[in-house]
Formats: sequence, C-alpha cells, structure tokens
Amino acid sequence: MTAPLPTHLNDPLILYGESFASRLLLGTSRYPSPQVLETAVQRARPAMITASLRRQGSAATEAHSGFWELLKKMAVPVLPNTAGCHSPQEVITTAQMAREVFETNWIKLELIGDDYTLQPDTLRLVQTAEHLIKDGFKVLPYCTEDLIVCQRLVDVGCQAVMPWAAPIGTGQGPLNPYAMRLLRERLSVPLLVDAGLGLPSHACTVMEWGFDGVLLNTAVALAQDPVAMSSAFAAAVHAGRQAFLSGAMQPQDSAQASTPLVGTPFWHHE
Repeated sequence: MTAPLPTHLNDPLILYGESFASRLLLGTSRYPSPQVLETAVQRARPAMITASLRRQGSAATEAHSGFWELLKKMAVPVLPNTAGCHSPQEVITTAQMAREVFETNWIKLELIGDDYTLQPDTLRLVQTAEHLIKDGFKVLPYCTEDLIVCQRLVDVGCQAVMPWAAPIGTGQGPLNPYAMRLLRERLSVPLLVDAGLGLPSHACTVMEWGFDGVLLNTAVALAQDPVAMSSAFAAAVHAGRQAFLSGAMQPQDSAQASTPLVGTPFWHHE
C-alpha cells in the first residue's frame, strides 16, 4: 500500500495558473551577509524571493554583479518589485526594466504614497495595476487591508492581492483583524499577507484565518539568527495552513469536559 503524500504536496499555492509548493515568500534585503541570505533561503525553501531593481541598481553591469549571481545560484523564482516608486510612470518604467533583467513577467507592484509609513498610494494603485496587466505582467499588488481597494484590484484583473498586516518593517502583526478577516471572507482570489509580520505566531495566525501565503523580509533578515528564523516562519506558515484546512473548533463560552466519564456509576433516581 502506497503511503499518502504529505499534505502540503497536495495543497500547492496557485498564482496566475502556476503552482508553488511553498506558501512563504522571502525578501532579499537587509541580511547580515550574502551567505546568511543564501542559507536562510535554502532553509525556508520559499516559493519566490523578491528583489528590487531600483534599490539594487538597474545598470546593465549590475545585472552581472554578485547579487544577481547569487539570485541565480539559489535557483528560486525571482519576484521583482517596484519598491521606492512614487508615481505610476516610475512603476511602469521599473517593471519594464525588471522584465528585461530578470526575464520574467512577474512583478510585485509597490506604489508608495507616504514615505513615513510606506503606505501604498491607493488612489493610483488600481489604474497602475490595470496598465501593467494590459502590458502582460502577472501583478501581485502590495496594498492596505481596505476591502474596496482590494476588490477594485481584482476587478481590473489582479489574480492575487497582497494586503499588509501593519506598516512595512514594524513587526507589529495584524493590527486590524476585523478588516483582514473580512477580506478573506469577501474575496475569492489568493491573498498573501505582505508587510508587518514580526513573529512566526503572526504568520500562523493569518494562515489560520485562511490567507494563502505570507511575504517576509525584515522579520527574518533582522533576527539575531536569520537562518533559524526563516525555518521557524516556514514551519509556522505550514502549521497555520494545516490548521485552517483541518477546521478548528469554535470557541465556547463555558468549560467543556474533554474526558469521557467512562466507568462512572450511573444512579437512577425515581
């Protein structure tokens, strides 16, 4: 009799029709060294790793730098992002350059509206996403937990949405559980939590709510031991997904006996 496959192999993450074994995505910035980054990626085995063309350099010579060579060596699909862009035209230009450098149509759309919180410019995000989709990109838009914005992104063709849990780099975890759970209830496309998670327990929580994946950078890169933390987050994402699929019990208002009263005398009173 053939042993069943591990559950995670029967439950791939599907984005734009492509299948990924992992539901964890990792960023590549702020690690102590390239060696630590490489080992953390090897340990976590993420679906994709993100890289910013603007932050790493867009000149042709940069495409052959040590960083780009490291990305190739890790043999993990690269998700270019438009980090640092403050206008739709900056986003479009950066995305087109990234497509040439990385030879991929995948793009993480970041259009920053506020330099302090790095909150997305939600007023121009939808039209920018629509332009990129018409240009052939597979767009993963970074956005807030606003239901209407997320729905509009889906309406223009985004087949997945990436709402934040909290502002980038804060590590505070989900600040608006009601809004995030409402998103999961109302939207049928894959939802990946991007930004604001600081602990493996945060990742496990959003996965228990039914989110389809998480994208991490700072929480791993700035940990005292990034390699061990990447492993912890990978385990947490898997555990949260398993809990969601398993159907957790509903909270009760009063204590419920968990041990059956086997062998207890039964007295019948007239």
